[in-house]
Amino acid sequence: MAKVSRIRQVGWLMLLGICVAMFLALTFRVNAVKSEVRLLERQIIAAKKSKQMLETEFQTRASQAQLAAWNQVEFGYDAPRADQYVEHERQLAVLGTPRGMDAPEMIRVAKADTGPVEEDGLFGDWLEEDTPERATVAVARVEQPTRQLATSLAQRLARPANTSVAMAEVGR
Repeated sequence: MAKVSRIRQVGWLMLLGICVAMFLALTFRVNAVKSEVRLLERQIIAAKKSKQMLETEFQTRASQAQLAAWNQVEFGYDAPRADQYVEHERQLAVLGTPRGMDAPEMIRVAKADTGPVEEDGLFGDWLEEDTPERATVAVARVEQPTRQLATSLAQRLARPANTSVAMAEVGR
């Protein structure tokens, strides 16, 4: 009886091994089919994109032909010819016309050099000792930039209006 139960155990073990092998084979086959389906889906998406691109190209070329026909009939536009281009600046200058008598004056721009700007460190005032001389120098530094010409847009916008009017009068 021990032999029969031993043979049954071996038989069940072999049956279990065969079932596991078939399960693995089936799993691999299902994954292979899923992979093929994904590949075909990607190819379908690529074909749809290609079809859309070709449709757009076809419509664009059709509209270009329509635009060319409209340009010839309605507007009389043509592509530029080689003799319409200038070779250098002198030919371009010849095409220009002198200013008329009633033309406005040309706008002239001038920039004043204010010299080097002193910049103190961020913590320079805090680290130094406060003395009465230092306090008067700080007040003098605050008043001094309002008398100088502004070099940047931020400085010009930070000034009061009367200094910009004075600068405009100096510029004339």
